[in-house]
Amino acid sequence: MAISLSEISRGTALDINGEVYNVTEAQHVKPGKGAAFLKIKIRNIRTGQMLERTIHPGERFEEAHLEEKKLQYLYHNGDTYQFMDLESYEETSVSAKVLGDAVDFLQDHTEVVAIINNDKILSVTLPTFIEAEIVHTEPGFKGDTATAGTKPAQIETGATIQVPLFINIGEKVKIDTRTGTYVERVKK
Repeated sequence: MAISLSEISRGTALDINGEVYNVTEAQHVKPGKGAAFLKIKIRNIRTGQMLERTIHPGERFEEAHLEEKKLQYLYHNGDTYQFMDLESYEETSVSAKVLGDAVDFLQDHTEVVAIINNDKILSVTLPTFIEAEIVHTEPGFKGDTATAGTKPAQIETGATIQVPLFINIGEKVKIDTRTGTYVERVKK
């Protein structure tokens, strides 16, 4: 369905040239001379790329209908990742390309939120934090807690993150999935 300039606001999803964008900012501008226009900032749902556009009266866009579904990660086979819809229990495949960096932090049975348009998964959002076990890192030494240095450590999902020097193999850590950074050691 076509949407006009006056109907576009923050949170509106637009289909522009076959790509789905979410409006993050919308500012109606009425200059002293000339017609009013709309300045918007939009984010590509699939790639995350931010764009700024100026929309003039008469321009029309198609409104994209987005749906959110809760899915649970099951397993992967090559570049295809299998998820289960938590309402219908149907399995669905998602490519590594759609998941992007999220594949580094996918653990068995992780619940994610998928953004869907026309039965096609556009993006997947992980929980903000996960807890993972350190499977490989250099050993810590006595006195390492006094300095603020970091070292690389591999977690159970295969991703490598930077952790404080006092973290050892077998310990669980809390990780921010948005940035891939260490947050804290998890008490057992």
